[in-house]
Amino acid sequence: MPVSALALVLVAALLHALWNLVAKKSGGDHRFAFLTALGVTVLWAPAAWWFGADELPRWGALEWGVLAASALVHVAYYLTLLRGYREADLTVVYPVARGSAPLVTVMGAMLLLGERLSFVAGLGVLAVCGGVFLIAGGPSLWRRAHDVHDAAVLARLRTGLAWGSATGLLIAGYSVIDGYAVKVLAMGPVLFDYLGNVLRLPLQAPLVWRGRATLAALWRAQWKAVLTISALGPLAYILVLYAVQMAPLSHVAPAREVSMLFAALIGGRLLGEADRGLRAVGAGCIAAGVMALALG
Repeated sequence: MPVSALALVLVAALLHALWNLVAKKSGGDHRFAFLTALGVTVLWAPAAWWFGADELPRWGALEWGVLAASALVHVAYYLTLLRGYREADLTVVYPVARGSAPLVTVMGAMLLLGERLSFVAGLGVLAVCGGVFLIAGGPSLWRRAHDVHDAAVLARLRTGLAWGSATGLLIAGYSVIDGYAVKVLAMGPVLFDYLGNVLRLPLQAPLVWRGRATLAALWRAQWKAVLTISALGPLAYILVLYAVQMAPLSHVAPAREVSMLFAALIGGRLLGEADRGLRAVGAGCIAAGVMALALG
């Protein structure tokens, strides 16, 4: 992986961790997702025009079809993520999602994009996923799922595992679709991400129609969170798309999981203070894995 691509991935990981923490704190639902999509449409319009005015006329049916598929999967991902954050703990949902997504993405990139992993890069993928697992609490997740005697706590844990796994699958889905768009079809990352967001508005509109009277009150209560995510979310992902243009998706997707380290640091006690040794090993695994991906 080129150094420039790795630098983009690292900055994107920091931004990704920041907006996920804001999303968790907001406790938002489908209405919140709609407001953030609306915020992106407004905030990023000048950049989309600047980067895409000359590109858009060249798009054909295939480009628009890929864009529509991406928008659909992104909507499903964001709603699933927010639902998981409402019904379970971030310490379960986030690491399960981020830990499972790279493995599925790598398989998708190899099967659908024809990419190949070297032995070193393959070890890097496994190291990153293992590091995410350890930072998330490692074996304690498995023990908690079997040893908890409180039915309510056990149900919440298993709910988190389910929503985290579903989120991971959707992350892998849009990663492969978007990788195809920017690598194979050479679609510009800024315009692609922006118009994908614009398409998400009509997809989400039916979900918020019944509660449309509450949107104004929700905006007044959470406008700071909405604008923060509207600004940071697209920026983080656009940087990733540029990195995908420079390096294989099977390298970039696992390297994004450095966001787990940033989430732990920024969140303070967000991931708890138990198993510090395991988390230190996990941090080392992620660092070694990203290095292997960069070299492989």
